[in-house]
Amino acid sequence: MTKGVYALIIKNHKDQNLQIGKLGTRLFSQGLYVYIGSALGSSATSLEYRLRRHLAKTKKVFWHIDFYLQAEFVEILTIVYAITSERRECQLAGAISQIENAQILIARFGSSDCTCMTHVPYFAVKEENLLALIKISFIKTELEPHIWQT
Repeated sequence: MTKGVYALIIKNHKDQNLQIGKLGTRLFSQGLYVYIGSALGSSATSLEYRLRRHLAKTKKVFWHIDFYLQAEFVEILTIVYAITSERRECQLAGAISQIENAQILIARFGSSDCTCMTHVPYFAVKEENLLALIKISFIKTELEPHIWQT
């Protein structure tokens, strides 16, 4: 099975308060967010399975990102991924969080199982500009970026 890391470019179309599991209710500003994740397990947690799960409208809500993605006015715009069997999620999250204009609006969001400040930085930039910057972050961390075709 294919293993890898990925970045979901997500648009929140409206300021809204959302309940995010044990993080509680948080204000999500309108704009773009990038969720950085990995899929390094067996077939049930392969890269393809994980990405299809994120895109599914109906699923068991388990991770922080599940709560966010089920919200009204929230949609995945683009998915960038790289094939790797190495745990590179935190390194990639660090690189993406260093992009100019990246903000940590919600500490520990998407990073409850590591020491990263967040795996979901916020960006107040245009989508096409952000996509290019995300691809550069993959390359800087020696990962070959690909665009997921839904």
